[in-house]
Amino acid sequence: MNPDLSKLQPYPFEKLNALKAAVTAPADKSHIALSIGEPKHQPPAFALKALTDNLARFANYPSTKGLPELRTAIANWANTRFNLQRATLDAEANVLPVNGTREALFAFAQACIDSSKADAKVLMPNPFYQIYEGAAFLAGAEPVFLNCLAENGFIPDFDAISEQTWQACQLLFICTPGNPTGAVMSRELLEKLIGLADKHNFIIASDECYSELYFDEANPPTGLLEACESLGKTEFKNCVVFHSLSKRSNLPGLRSGFVAGDAQIIDQFFQYRTYHGCAMSVPCQLASIAAWQDEAHVLENRNLYRQKFDAVIEILKDVLPVSAPDASFYLWPKTPIADTDFAQQLFAQQNVTVLPGRFLARDCDDVNPGENYVRLALVAELEECIEAAHRIKAFVQSLSQ
Repeated sequence: MNPDLSKLQPYPFEKLNALKAAVTAPADKSHIALSIGEPKHQPPAFALKALTDNLARFANYPSTKGLPELRTAIANWANTRFNLQRATLDAEANVLPVNGTREALFAFAQACIDSSKADAKVLMPNPFYQIYEGAAFLAGAEPVFLNCLAENGFIPDFDAISEQTWQACQLLFICTPGNPTGAVMSRELLEKLIGLADKHNFIIASDECYSELYFDEANPPTGLLEACESLGKTEFKNCVVFHSLSKRSNLPGLRSGFVAGDAQIIDQFFQYRTYHGCAMSVPCQLASIAAWQDEAHVLENRNLYRQKFDAVIEILKDVLPVSAPDASFYLWPKTPIADTDFAQQLFAQQNVTVLPGRFLARDCDDVNPGENYVRLALVAELEECIEAAHRIKAFVQSLSQ
């Protein structure tokens, strides 16, 4: 077996299950899960219809590159959403459909890391989506964790990174809006990172799967390709973005997303994927086309999240330091007791599951930046989120009695 498998930590939800197994939840309260970022809103009916209307197409082998119609729908969406006018995405050269961003993020590191270099490094935020670390280890690289602290708005302090580390960097993972904090990187910061990538010749992989869950309709989060546009970088050199229908369209089970950006990188990633055996089925592609071509359901999705954030924050604001994130569907409050104790006792008392922040982070520079935070995923229906908020409030109040 690959010896690097031994470097992988248990996934956060395995740690959570072990934490909960030590206690018993009250039988008279229904369980409410705020731990997993699995959207619970209804997926668009027209996308499901496109899927079921084309079930016979499961008889066809799909191509790795995907249907031209899907790549065109993706390119049209991204060009419009990110105001790409000079640096427009070409459906043939700059876009590759993938089976969700989780699979693609992991595969991307395997394709682009040169493990023959002993000091190969992959930089990533901390806390982080755990795929980044596993992808780095199994690509033969060293993960370098960049702490996302409150004093920096939960954005890494890129100025603190040494010249030596930048020189060894082959891949920089960024997540904007961030998981778990919801922090959004500014256009100016993205432009700065693009300049660093040019100077040190590394690739930026921007995980933007929460980009469509925002609160201000006049100011959607800036994307990496949009920063390329503002710099006049029409070839998107060293820049690749990852997008998904899971959060945008409430279709996590469809496993549909895309990778887009630098044509040379996309071409080489495509070659890797022809051996990877990961083509999206034709019915899923046809459903994806329908989803990428419609914005009305995405707007309704954002409205539902706004209602939940408003209601939950109003309930919790007197007992926890909560505020709406820049984007995403997470709250990231600091806890009055250790985050693991908070999660365990909350489950034992109120049958509500939240995710301890330390499970999403690693010790770095003598601190675990997720410690004494919990991630609350406001993915359930409004009434259930309100009920969960009342239970969390009651639990926090009980701590001071």
